[in-house]
Amino acid sequence: MTASAPPSPARLVLADGTVYRGRAHGARAVASGEVCFNTSLTGYQEILTDPSYAGQLVAMTYPQIGNVGTNDLDMESARAFLSGFIVKEFFEAPSNWRAQSSLQRFLEEQGVPAISGLDTRALVRRIRDGGFQNAVLSTDPAHQDEETLRREARAVPSLDGRDLVAGVTCRAPYAWSEGLWPGVSGQLPREPRPAPRFRVVAYDFGIKRNILRLLVEHGFDVTVVPARTSAEQVRALAPHAVFLSNGPGDPAAVEGVREPVRELSREYPMFGICLGHQILGLALGGTTRKLKFGHHGGNQPGQDLATRKVAICAENHGYAVEAESLRRAGEPVEITHVNLNDGTVEGLAHAERPLFSVQYHPEASPGPHDAGYFFRRFRDLVARHHAGERVSGAALAKGS
Repeated sequence: MTASAPPSPARLVLADGTVYRGRAHGARAVASGEVCFNTSLTGYQEILTDPSYAGQLVAMTYPQIGNVGTNDLDMESARAFLSGFIVKEFFEAPSNWRAQSSLQRFLEEQGVPAISGLDTRALVRRIRDGGFQNAVLSTDPAHQDEETLRREARAVPSLDGRDLVAGVTCRAPYAWSEGLWPGVSGQLPREPRPAPRFRVVAYDFGIKRNILRLLVEHGFDVTVVPARTSAEQVRALAPHAVFLSNGPGDPAAVEGVREPVRELSREYPMFGICLGHQILGLALGGTTRKLKFGHHGGNQPGQDLATRKVAICAENHGYAVEAESLRRAGEPVEITHVNLNDGTVEGLAHAERPLFSVQYHPEASPGPHDAGYFFRRFRDLVARHHAGERVSGAALAKGS
């Protein structure tokens, strides 16, 4: 029997000089970015392919990653957008009936370096207590000098002020018609898609495929457009509504989107998720700020202020809309949801127009489905508006 090759070394070096030593996986490369941690227990492939992680090195708090492999159906975009991947224990051989490939092969094909074997609890505590840090991850055996990596980590640019959406958005409009995965025959009862169907234009700031699937399931004909699509170009598509997607980075730095969203918000029903929520807040006169270490994972508590009910939410963001800025903006905007961990704004709605948004991810993938009702709410809002009823996002949020 041939002995297996010894593991190749890897280094993760933070901007503060801290060095984590481990084993190399995935692509042999040197990557840099902002370190964040994700508290999800499952769904690593969906996390890897979520464009919202562009510019970041993602550390998983769940210790065992790779055990279910990867497959084509769990892709949330065309490719992986994160800079690097950090785990405690890396499984080379998957064991799952849906697996088509191993995580190792997937990362190699995607050009993403990964490190395992380090103390991820210590890393998470450092980020949690001290806030976001930039870092360099090297799985290249020829690039392991720690002093060099420290200098490179200190030189990594901040995400603040960088338009990361420009690197993840689609290049041309396209139609999307795929619905949810049907599952195994007889196991997942399917409800018929509602009629009539409504046309929605979905701005792609880094859109996840499960958002598109759920829009289709709720009776929308979906056209996805690039982030810098003008209001005039959207009108030419004759939509019944406009959707604003999730995406990466600093919302205030995204170029060419605020004014079109402001214009369209006066004409069409509108729903925003995550970055789309932040951009709607900016378009309505609010401001955003960077959080200490963000919210990333599938177990965040989001409270509906109208019902006082709490949903366990999937979240992935490092910025938040400033509550006080909405109160000063001059628009009749109401805060509808808050995060119970830190009180940040998790939802807003216009008191006079059919507009609303949420900071968290009702489409999950991965994560709990507690907040999936937002897609039904959007469908209801569009249907009532199309029928000539004057209904606002805030009124709908309160059940009227």
